[in-house]
Amino acid sequence: MNSAKVAISIPKETLRLAKQQVKEGRAKSLSALVTEAVDEKVRRNQLNEILDAMDAEYGEPGKAARTWAKGVLRRSS
Repeated sequence: MNSAKVAISIPKETLRLAKQQVKEGRAKSLSALVTEAVDEKVRRNQLNEILDAMDAEYGEPGKAARTWAKGVLRRSS
């Protein structure tokens, strides 16, 4: 994977918590933690765009579809 070095500003408390995650072994490094968080946000935004387009084309899911989806998500957790 190609990487690029960037400078970012985040609240001090967020940085402290992120460093604690690394120290506790919950993240490989601060860079890895930030990369994972940004990637997750970007993918969630892309998914929301897809779901919004589906809602626009087919209408929002009904109660039965929502109940089914919640069941699937519960089983996959």
